Amino acid sequence: MANVRAFVCLLVVAMDILAGILAIEAEAAKNKAQKSSKSLACKEVRSNAFELALAATVLLALAHVTSNLLGGCICICSMDELEKSSSNRQLWFACLISSWIIAAVGFPMLVIGMLENSKLQGSCRFLHPHFLSIGGGLCFVHGVLCVILYVSSVVSFETDKVSELVARPR
Repeated sequence: MANVRAFVCLLVVAMDILAGILAIEAEAAKNKAQKSSKSLACKEVRSNAFELALAATVLLALAHVTSNLLGGCICICSMDELEKSSSNRQLWFACLISSWIIAAVGFPMLVIGMLENSKLQGSCRFLHPHFLSIGGGLCFVHGVLCVILYVSSVVSFETDKVSELVARPR
């Protein structure tokens, strides 16, 4: 079972890394469209940037949902339990909240950058120049947080199981 969870964790990190790379590639394609002088070439490059940004957005969403199912939904504690819990569980909780914040900021940035590329106007001017690259960077941060979330959840909850076994009367 641990090997499956480790594989899923690596899959989540791969999805986050790929999402970050695709977002940065979409930003590069958008910049290329902005430099293009021909309207048809601009629309083609914009379409490519839109597809890359869409793929990055979907991958970030999938990675976030998967990481929360893997490491975030193992146990939900009350605040009293969290204050009394081990430092590993507190780290798990901090990473869980941080991953939600990063996803809540990165996902809209990718969506705004994607929607901006979907507009097929005559000019290739962009109002929000760096949303895709910032969203891509947040994908990398999300991947790191997911690894810490997974490791801290495994350590925390395995330690709790061992403590329960030791504390049981025979």
